[in-house]
Amino acid sequence: MRDDLGWAVWSRERQRRIEHVLDAALPAPSDACAALTDAMRYAVLGGGKRVRPLLAYAAGEFANADVAVVDAAAAAVEMIHAYSLIHDDLPCMDDDTLRRGRPTVHVAYGEATALLAGDALQAAAFGTLGSAAMRDAGAACAKLAAASGVAGMAGGQAIDLAAVGRTLPLPALEAMHRMKTGALIRAAVELGAQCGAGTTPAESAALAAYADAAGLAFQVVDDVLDVTGTDASLGKTAGKDAAHGKPTYVALLGLDAARAHAEALRREAHDALAAFGARARRLVELADWIVLRQH
Repeated sequence: MRDDLGWAVWSRERQRRIEHVLDAALPAPSDACAALTDAMRYAVLGGGKRVRPLLAYAAGEFANADVAVVDAAAAAVEMIHAYSLIHDDLPCMDDDTLRRGRPTVHVAYGEATALLAGDALQAAAFGTLGSAAMRDAGAACAKLAAASGVAGMAGGQAIDLAAVGRTLPLPALEAMHRMKTGALIRAAVELGAQCGAGTTPAESAALAAYADAAGLAFQVVDDVLDVTGTDASLGKTAGKDAAHGKPTYVALLGLDAARAHAEALRREAHDALAAFGARARRLVELADWIVLRQH
């Protein structure tokens, strides 16, 4: 697609594209497993900001990748994200009933089907990425596994659950969110770039620094919006972090300081890619959108 598009048009085009890619990648409705396939499609399609696919597409453009090759990486990270949301919403985790303005999957389909839908989406993500037409699909799967597992998203969630009712110092809070939220965001960037011809060590380091800053910024803004937003604006239950006694940037720093911290992380993300100019345009625009968003 053309690189002269404004951010709003580019992001909408990519969001429409990933919707079609996900629709094709997900299993078709099946009489044998109707509830399961329906639950998977319900969890993934027709909603969400698609931040992680957008990051994969933007990093792919940075690395001059064919957008058709990036499709698989973008779909895989979004399916992993969707599976994590299903499981996070379960009564044994965050016990939430609203997601993307609709009943959560376990409310709509029951806990057992929700659990299986998350499991199946994780498998589908690795199947999609493993069959991608990229330079080393095996290494890509290993990267996604690391971002999803004990050293990444799942480990971060375990720390978060164990920290309920406690105050974490800022370094510990950031370490947790580098795992829980940041690891998959970093994987989206790195996998998108891997779909191209390759990056130099300096380029890879710059992308990693950008992704680390953007990933933390995303979580800081989420914490701010949990306090300032509404159920309607967020599409999920507002105020749940405070109600559950979770450690957040707002609880630790206060609202104004948390907003300032997000802005500092945005500048850090910009600085990481400053040397690349227009080549990094979409990634820079994404950092802006992550920090300035209202939902």
